[in-house]
Amino acid sequence: MKILISGYYGSKNGGDEAMLAAMLEVLREMDGSISATVISLNPEYTKKRHKVDAVKWLDIFSIIRKILAADLLISGGGSLLQNVTSRRSLYYYLGIIFLAKFFGCKVMLYAQGIGPIRGTFAQKLMNWIVNRVDLITVRDKGSLEELHKLKINRPPIFCTADPVLAIKPVPLNFGKEIFKRHNINFDKKIIGVSVRRWMNWQNCQAALAQALDKLVDEINAEIVFIPMQFPEDIKSAKATAELMKNSCTVLDEEFSTGEILSLVGCTNVLISIRLHALIFAGVMSVPMLGISYDPKIERFLDSIGEKPLGNLDNVTAEKIFDATIKKLDAKNFHDESLLKNLRELALKNARLALELLKK
Repeated sequence: MKILISGYYGSKNGGDEAMLAAMLEVLREMDGSISATVISLNPEYTKKRHKVDAVKWLDIFSIIRKILAADLLISGGGSLLQNVTSRRSLYYYLGIIFLAKFFGCKVMLYAQGIGPIRGTFAQKLMNWIVNRVDLITVRDKGSLEELHKLKINRPPIFCTADPVLAIKPVPLNFGKEIFKRHNINFDKKIIGVSVRRWMNWQNCQAALAQALDKLVDEINAEIVFIPMQFPEDIKSAKATAELMKNSCTVLDEEFSTGEILSLVGCTNVLISIRLHALIFAGVMSVPMLGISYDPKIERFLDSIGEKPLGNLDNVTAEKIFDATIKKLDAKNFHDESLLKNLRELALKNARLALELLKK
């Protein structure tokens, strides 16, 4: 069976690459006959990293040929169908879905984070195209509400979970070796930090630097910045580190999905502005603290019984410091039963995809 996968792949974003890795891992385990092609910003990178066929995201004629050969187009995962971070990307992903339906290919929205969709034209186009797909799974209740607001109700719709939650935990030895190369002291409490540059994040950046300095001063913590997107997150981490008085470590390499999981697993607490760094912490059973820049952060944390420390505008150094100390002292840092349930829901995405393929 042949599937074509559309998403923000090939951009060297650790979260998106992890979603693709998780989807491929689970689908292949459930059905060894699956043959996948990925629409990618960088086909050679995607081929090498994921061992799949890949096609350039703007090569429309090649994409059409792949659609004609495919049994199913998977759109997702991630926040593809929104127009806050980019107006043009919404029309691109809707265009790929339209082409698939036009040429008679089944379409599934796979664990998507829907919205926000701003503007009457965008909302109407979303309604017209997405109501014609064959199956929708969304990764959170907020996305379900967005579909309801947009009056998208014709396809079967399921609320599941982010695909990455289905990925298996990895051994810690990968992360330990990387930490050793960077002279990380394992006798100290290791605080992992994942940052991203965003609009008006200066308050958050300053608060985070102050809180990390206080953690070094008061508990002699080891601060390690872990990049999710290469090389952008390294620049953001270095800019934050420059605001600190104490020394810290910025990991300045590109890592595979397994390596990032292992690095996160080696920390005692992870503080993150990035969604998938938080999800990695969940997979590796590491205490997590999130700072919100987008509703998807709040939606995920809510699904595991947690709340963000604040958003980019109002988070404080005191809140970050106090919450980190509390996590370090806690015996039960998050509800494992909720995470186990989310893993089952993440696996459900693949089961539903295979059922659709076999109809």
